[in-house]
Order: sequence, then structure tokens, then C-alpha cells
Amino acid sequence: MKFIVSSTYLLKQLQVLGGVINSSNTLPILDNFLFELKQSSLTVSASDLETTMSSKVDVESDSEGSIALPARLLLDTLKTFPEQPLTFVVEENNTVEISSNHGKYALAYADGAEFPKAVALDNPSTTSLEGDILATAISKTIFAAGNDDLRPVMSGVFFQFSQENLTFVATDAHKLVKYTREDVSADAVAEFIMPKKPLNLLKGILAGSEEAVTIEYNDSNAKFTFNNSELVCRLIDGKYPNYEAVIPKENPNKLIIDRTQFLNSVRRVSIFSNKTTHQIRLKIAGAELNISAEDIDYSNKAEERLSCDYQGDDMQIGFNSRFLTEMINNLNADNVQLEMSLPNRAGILTPTDGLDEGEHVTMLVMPVMLNN
Repeated sequence: MKFIVSSTYLLKQLQVLGGVINSSNTLPILDNFLFELKQSSLTVSASDLETTMSSKVDVESDSEGSIALPARLLLDTLKTFPEQPLTFVVEENNTVEISSNHGKYALAYADGAEFPKAVALDNPSTTSLEGDILATAISKTIFAAGNDDLRPVMSGVFFQFSQENLTFVATDAHKLVKYTREDVSADAVAEFIMPKKPLNLLKGILAGSEEAVTIEYNDSNAKFTFNNSELVCRLIDGKYPNYEAVIPKENPNKLIIDRTQFLNSVRRVSIFSNKTTHQIRLKIAGAELNISAEDIDYSNKAEERLSCDYQGDDMQIGFNSRFLTEMINNLNADNVQLEMSLPNRAGILTPTDGLDEGEHVTMLVMPVMLNN
């Protein structure tokens, strides 16, 4: 087995695949990349058993074979090469020899047959959408997903597909984000929960991409196919909570404010808040928003006044500043709207501009009890 490939091109592909590999694997074979060669087409794969990703790489070759090469060693070596062709030759003594313009490097390989095979999906449903739309949907929601091992369904992003739209939801019970696209739809109704790791990989690869991504899914697995790559992952098993039930429908108090000004103010004031509760207080009356925080233990306090556009009753409401900052930060709009009903009901944060046609994003932030 022998092939010739560009060093930087191979490195670029392997760096993406390297994101799949865990730092500590139960099976030693998972510390490797699987190289499968068929004439001039080389398929490289990486897996952690839950997620398997593979990319097709163009090489010069007329041989076939399959070997597993140590990922860390290969990546560290490739990073040091300037752009040049590298020749990989599988030798008799269980090593692969890599020849560059300046030298030769031998590394031990494992049998490719030991590498776990990616799951084949039985009669899956299929949906296709533009790569950048998927990457945006992931980045708008994934930050709100939880990290609680006891509630695994909340540690992923809920995909809800229908003939009308595609909806993506994430929540950790303190904050919730619902992102909907009405300009894309699926052939049939489907729901599944995607884990965070493969989503973070997809977000990084697909940002800005106009290529179509085909998503195939059944009850237990999902497969994403794009460019010359495919990613197969196991879905999170379980029923997603009824998120529609927690979104308050009647919210008579509406505040519209400049997003950057609001964000900077919350960030500054929150420095003076209690380090365990991160509580800040919003006091709204007329066209003025008063943001304050206090840490009684250290006698620290801060207060800022902002002008805003407000329709509704005068009110005071408390929020965890970390959650609020994270949400405002994730909206790329000039102005944001905060809708509220009562100080003990969730506030709804939405952008008033900056969205594409058919794009909707709703963020829900749970209030905290104010200690008066």
C-alpha cells in the first residue's frame, strides 16, 4: 500500500477529524486515524464509538488497503512540514514510512480491521439544508444546553422538523433558546436530540458554508453528509421536555433597548453582584431602566441608568447576570426586546432586527427571587 498526498491538505483534513478523538479512550485503537485506500481515493476516519467522522482525501495511488495510524504522532509531525508532497509506504515490518523532501519517518501502525465500523442507518428519514444555516442554528442554541449528567436529554439540542419549518431548542432549566427557520422544511415530522460534541464539530466545519448538508436520521442515530465528509453519531435517548408549556404567552410589559448598551451595562454592574447568586435587579419605570447589583457581604454595589422604550406597568425583576449576559451576547441585533408579565415569570428576549427572512429566535430567561 502506497500513496502520495499534499502535507497541508492532509493536515487540514486530519485536524478536523482530530476533534472526534477523546483524550482518554477505553479502546487503544480509538487513538488512531483509520486510513482506507482505494486507488486514488483515501478515506480517513476517527471515532469515539459515539461519534464517527470520515473524510475523503484525493491522493496519488494505484493500491488498496486499510491501516490505523497514531493520531497524535501524525498530527504533530504534519504540523511541522511546509507545503510539499509526502509519500506514505506500508513496509513489511508493521511500520509506515513517510518520505518528505528532507527525510524519512517511520511509525508503527495497527490493523485497520480492528477499527470500529460506523453505524449504518436503517431506512432513515432525510432532510437537506445549507451548511451555514445549520451552523447558525447550532451556535444560536448550543450555549443554552445543560451539562447535567442526571438529565441527559437536556444536555443536547432538540431538533424538531416538520413540513412548515425546522426548529432547534436547547435548555438547562434556567435559560431556553428556540431557533426556527421557516425558509427550510422537512418532508415528514421528526424529532431527535443531538449531543453537543458532534454539534460543536459541525458548527466549526460548516460556518459560512453554502454547500448543502444532508441529514439522515432514525430513532437511534443521525448522519450528516457534506462536501467529502460524513459524520455519524448516536442520538440522546429520551423524551424532550415540553418546552412550549414554559414559554409565557401573555406578556404585557415590553422593553426595547440598544443591545450593546444593555450588554455592557449588565456586564459592568454584575461585577459588583454576589459571587454565588450573580443577581442583578432591573427596575423599569417610564422610559428609564435602572440596573443594579449589590454584594452585602463585601459592601459592594453598583447602579446604572439607561434610557429605553418601555410599554407596561412599572416593575422590578431579578436575573442571574451570567445567563442574561450569555443570551444578549448571542443575539446579533442592534436592539433587543425583553417581554415580561410578572417578576416571578420568565422573561422573553428577542432581537428586533438583524434576522433573515423566515428566521426567528426566542430566548427565555428565568427570573431570580429578589431579596428586598
